[in-house]
Amino acid sequence: MFKSWIENWLTQFGVTTDLAGELTTISTIILLVLCTFLVYRLFRDYLVNLALRVTQKTSNRWDDGLLEYRVIQRALRLIPFTFIYLAIERLAPDQYTLLKRILFAVIILVAARAVESFFNTVSGIYHTDSGPQRRPIRPLFQALVIVLYLFAGIFIISVLMDKSPWNLFGLMGGLTAVTMLVFKDTILGFVAGIQLGANDMVREGDWIEMPKYGADGDVIEVAVNTVKVQNWDKTITTIPTYALISDSFKNWRGMSESTGRRIKRSICIDMNSVKFADEKMLAKFKKMELLKEYVQKTQEVIDSSNTEKNIDLSAATVNGRRQTNLGIFRAYLVNYLSDKPIINKDMTFLVRHLQPTPQGLPIEIYVFSSDKNWVNYERIQADIFDHILAAIPEFNLRVFQYPSGMDFTKLR
Repeated sequence: MFKSWIENWLTQFGVTTDLAGELTTISTIILLVLCTFLVYRLFRDYLVNLALRVTQKTSNRWDDGLLEYRVIQRALRLIPFTFIYLAIERLAPDQYTLLKRILFAVIILVAARAVESFFNTVSGIYHTDSGPQRRPIRPLFQALVIVLYLFAGIFIISVLMDKSPWNLFGLMGGLTAVTMLVFKDTILGFVAGIQLGANDMVREGDWIEMPKYGADGDVIEVAVNTVKVQNWDKTITTIPTYALISDSFKNWRGMSESTGRRIKRSICIDMNSVKFADEKMLAKFKKMELLKEYVQKTQEVIDSSNTEKNIDLSAATVNGRRQTNLGIFRAYLVNYLSDKPIINKDMTFLVRHLQPTPQGLPIEIYVFSSDKNWVNYERIQADIFDHILAAIPEFNLRVFQYPSGMDFTKLR
């Protein structure tokens, strides 16, 4: 009725019937477009604000994500374009073919952007709610977005050219070599991302070391083409995703998930200071709280063994069995570390000799700290070796170190 009224009104002014019908159709479409976008603005301004107020009162993360990643906002844009397209198709089914093609192409693009936002929502909520130790799925969704826009582009071109999309797919098959050359890094990254996720090789939040790329820090993002690592000096290193498959790297996740962090450090003892423990030294060691029981029991076993074998200890110091200051020192280290609650006794616990070197005899501490925090771990390790260095002279032992200027001054 509205269309007939406009046609009659234009005819009264002397406009021909054909021109009046054409102008009526155009004016009707323009009026529909204006009304549609007015309704869209009302929906966007009031419906989205209403949804925002509702989501703020719920504990569900999904409704927040749909707004945060603009899924609802982009989905609402489908309403005006779809309505305009259907209105033009109804008012002028045989006219404005190019305009209808353009509108349909826009609808495809808007729908693709809404689906992309939904993918981003799923990925974002997963990486937010699953905690720091999570398998990365962002590369998978980024690859899906690339495939989504590839298909959307093919359908848009087919709509604008009024051709079957399957013909374009066949053309794309012929351009496979060119496509692989152009998207080589993306394809390699996509395959690498699948391998990284399937084999659980790296997650966001993992501490990794990759000296080839100067990376030593926490993984903050695993994407299709790159992996971002925030180094301990707060710089960002970007590594190609496929490099994590083709090259080697160290992942410290095993340490983080274990019950302890390894302390592995040695002190070189001057071998000239190693000697048998005489009575005076044994008496001194028996006064040490951590050693008195060990020294007493060990000496009883040694004396009993020497007596049974009728060993003449006065003939030579190497006759029979004797305790050494270095052996007692090692026993002291074992008791000292065992007495510290911060040391995990359920993991490897060693105090051992290493191969003698020109710099002396290395005594290695190989234990695990229960506290894995970097700052606390370094403090614990430093406290242990502060004590050891200060205790070494009590056992008539010397730490080996190269002569300094002060040593030469004393010689003069």
